[in-house]
Amino acid sequence: MLPISRYDKAKADRAVKFIENLRHTKGKWAGKRFWLLPWQEQLIRDIFGVVKPDGNRQFRTAFVEIPKKNGKSELAAAVALYLLYADNEPSAEVYGAAADRQQASIVFDVANQMVQMTPALMKRSKIMGATKRIVNYSNAGFYQVLSAEVGTKHGLNVSGLVFDELHAQPTPHLYNVLTKGSGDAREQPLFFLITTAGTDRNSICYAIHTKAKDILENRRVDASFYPVIYGIEDDDDWSDEENWKKANPSLGYTIPLDRVRDAYREASQNPAEENVFRQLRLCQWVTSTVRWIPEHIYEQGNRPIDLESLKGRDCYGGLDLSSSGDITAFVLMFPPRTETEPYYMLPFFWVPEDTIPLRIKRASVPYDVWVRQGYLMSTEGNVIHYGFIEKVIEQLGELYHIREIAFDRWGAVQMVQNLEGAGFTVVPIGQGYRDMSPPTKAFYELLMKGEIIHGGNPVMRWMAGNVVVETDPAGNIKPTKAKSAEKIDGIVAAIMALDRCIRNAGQQGSVYDAPERGLLVF
Repeated sequence: MLPISRYDKAKADRAVKFIENLRHTKGKWAGKRFWLLPWQEQLIRDIFGVVKPDGNRQFRTAFVEIPKKNGKSELAAAVALYLLYADNEPSAEVYGAAADRQQASIVFDVANQMVQMTPALMKRSKIMGATKRIVNYSNAGFYQVLSAEVGTKHGLNVSGLVFDELHAQPTPHLYNVLTKGSGDAREQPLFFLITTAGTDRNSICYAIHTKAKDILENRRVDASFYPVIYGIEDDDDWSDEENWKKANPSLGYTIPLDRVRDAYREASQNPAEENVFRQLRLCQWVTSTVRWIPEHIYEQGNRPIDLESLKGRDCYGGLDLSSSGDITAFVLMFPPRTETEPYYMLPFFWVPEDTIPLRIKRASVPYDVWVRQGYLMSTEGNVIHYGFIEKVIEQLGELYHIREIAFDRWGAVQMVQNLEGAGFTVVPIGQGYRDMSPPTKAFYELLMKGEIIHGGNPVMRWMAGNVVVETDPAGNIKPTKAKSAEKIDGIVAAIMALDRCIRNAGQQGSVYDAPERGLLVF
């Protein structure tokens, strides 16, 4: 049974009063009292005012994920100073950490200025700027910036930790050293973690982010963990100003709205800036590389598809058969019958049923929802059931006239033989630049013109957002699974299907005939 906590208003008031007697250090706020914004005051009151039956703080770890320019460094510095001067902790040891000493020094430098602008603190302190250390003579405590070398951090008696930009940690080692057992000798240590969203979903920060979300959404219980997440969800519209407000609680105070609008305009016109905007301005976990297909370009093809009108029509398939425990994608591409008609794209996906829970936990991708909605088919067990896929393809062959099926020449030998035995024409396509560059370029050009209609399939939309391409010195391109943060199998299959459409159409002046494509002989 969890201990019964209570709210101690006097302790909460004490923390708020201490912080609001500090001074801001930056911009137009410099020198002014640190009046807490509503979201900041709620956070401080909860962290320092909610106590256990013994009167000690309930929360041992506070995780605050919030976009840049919301006053993150000022708040973190204020918390560090409260832990040093006002927490009634004898010989307090408060540490500042980050990915490197320079990053950790950002919060320290703010705290340093706050102390210097507060005479009551300055008269009992010594500030050592070179070593990034503030000493509080009244309790023999100190606030010290740490370097990122893990080996030197064992044995610390941490009473308070301010860990800035946790998302930038390359490994969990520093976090583990500073939080696992380092505060056991203290009555109520506090680990204050504050960060923007990151790009690595296999990182320690994303693991803690996931824990925070689970607690907020009542999927997990940890009475010692205080979660705060300001940001947009994966499926939120990043262009909607209401979502900007949801992600930025200081919008209109420390962040002028027109600055965010300017940043959005730049991001909407430059795919290289989109991820930066979404990560830093909206605190959304994004991929570290620039997505090849910008969302607004892909969404041009999000129009309904009349499936009845496609029955009996010629089409071409692309089969991306991944490893036995992974996703398999099969995409049908219907070529236009007139100059004004677009391509129609129908994707089909399979995944081993037993792997779904792990996939959801690891990547926070709603595989289970897609299965329930019919966009993703699950096959029994923990490896893909190829016979099931073959049967579905045979059924599709009864609905549509599948003229050819393209596949990666390095895999699927048995399945290819089975499909050929069922009467399909199966064509191998290499995954190098020679074979993949022309249809990859054609695929993007058609998307830009809104000439590939996909009906908004959510699995395909997710994969489109994951695609990263490689380029060779000649300007040829191809999708790369190795550098793409998540699955792209559907897009690869679609490109292979489009390849067969174009080759069989015999179009004069097609992308395959252009000399600059570097592909003159097949």
